[in-house]
Amino acid sequence: MPVLISMLRGINVGGHNKIQMDALRALYKSLKCESARTYIQSGNVIFFTKEKNSAVLAKKIQSAIERKFKCCPEVILRTPDELRKTIAASPFADRPDLEPGKILVTFLAAEPPPEARTFLPTLKKFPEEVHLKGRELYIYFPSGAGNSKLPWSSKPPAIGIVSTRCCKWQKKWKLRCLAVVSETEDRCRNPE
Repeated sequence: MPVLISMLRGINVGGHNKIQMDALRALYKSLKCESARTYIQSGNVIFFTKEKNSAVLAKKIQSAIERKFKCCPEVILRTPDELRKTIAASPFADRPDLEPGKILVTFLAAEPPPEARTFLPTLKKFPEEVHLKGRELYIYFPSGAGNSKLPWSSKPPAIGIVSTRCCKWQKKWKLRCLAVVSETEDRCRNPE
């Protein structure tokens, strides 16, 4: 049975869209997502599923969350292999001079349209480094994300970058993610 990682956008941020993780795990179980495990209070869920169509499953999860919790977060799904490839593909991997806490990876729900590739080079006038690889956007914020002047509020919808989930590129995040994924895959191979 395949393992998936779901990332929910805007859950438990700034006191908004509050969802208890035990209630979220129960909701996933009600959708026949087995052995759902959450990671911190962020809405990251790792689970097994028989569903083959990720887009259908993401919509199913989103609709169930809206019915149960009265909020409608975007649901981004990745396989463990896709997550490993995201980590391996980081354009910042060979740059030890960069501060890991200032690197973010943005997970996109879908491959952005060609306009995104033409828009991103216009960001070179800003100090941030932005790299689009498939459905991931890697960003280095030299002054921190909170001090960024990137024009995200006006451009992403126009270029098709709508459904996102950002994660700080901290070493502990990478290691924890991989450990949880490996453990979950292990349980799949060796059920109790």
